[in-house]
Amino acid sequence: MRHAKRQAMAQDAAKKDEDRKSRGRPFLRGAVTLVFLGLMGFGGYQTLMHPDTPLPEAWNPTRPLRISDPVTPLTGWKLNRTAASGATCLAALDGHAALQSMADLEATSQCYIRDRIDLRGVGQARLAAVETRCAIALRMAMWERHSLQPAAQDLLGTDLTGIDHFGSYSCRAMRTGAGPSSRMSTHATADAIDIAGFRFADGRSVRLLSGWDGDSAEAAFLRAARDGACDWFNLTLSPDYNRLHADHFHLQSTGWGLCR
Repeated sequence: MRHAKRQAMAQDAAKKDEDRKSRGRPFLRGAVTLVFLGLMGFGGYQTLMHPDTPLPEAWNPTRPLRISDPVTPLTGWKLNRTAASGATCLAALDGHAALQSMADLEATSQCYIRDRIDLRGVGQARLAAVETRCAIALRMAMWERHSLQPAAQDLLGTDLTGIDHFGSYSCRAMRTGAGPSSRMSTHATADAIDIAGFRFADGRSVRLLSGWDGDSAEAAFLRAARDGACDWFNLTLSPDYNRLHADHFHLQSTGWGLCR
């Protein structure tokens, strides 16, 4: 009897000891996991930041946007970050645009140009001088490099040499299909530019008003240009949107991804 009682007490003590150990294991496992993740994170950070990292710059989130880099899933994120800062925007455009930085314009509380530049070209494409924001120039440079030039070569067998526009800054209210609006246009802050047509190295030119419809190679180029703009601008409106845009693309640096 006594032996059975002692055996039961021993078993009970062993069970309590095992329970204490079991309760400690999750904490131990959690501590080990945190240490492992910390070491992995430190190693990953060192890999990203090391000057000789094997990770290509286009895939490295710690490296700035470079217009000449291939497009990756990180490119859009890098573009938005770069466009949000005048200094980083100008740095990214160095060597990829013909522009001159200007003092900010503050016409009224509703009409102004921040990060103001005089833009005359992006990549290989010339423009008539236009005052706009650096963010618009940066998005145009990405559009020219990664959308317009490939489309011109693939569909027309030539290079793009010029982009024709109707301007960027205009202190006015928004125009709608229903008439004037009480809301200010994004042109009032130069957060948009209106593109009317394109010129090419072989002497051809195409305008949206006359070239949008049809099955020609030029019409195909214009649609490819619109689709490409949707990759680089936050809002793109074309002749497919409404009659007010029959003769131009409205390309906007702000917005929520509308592409029509």
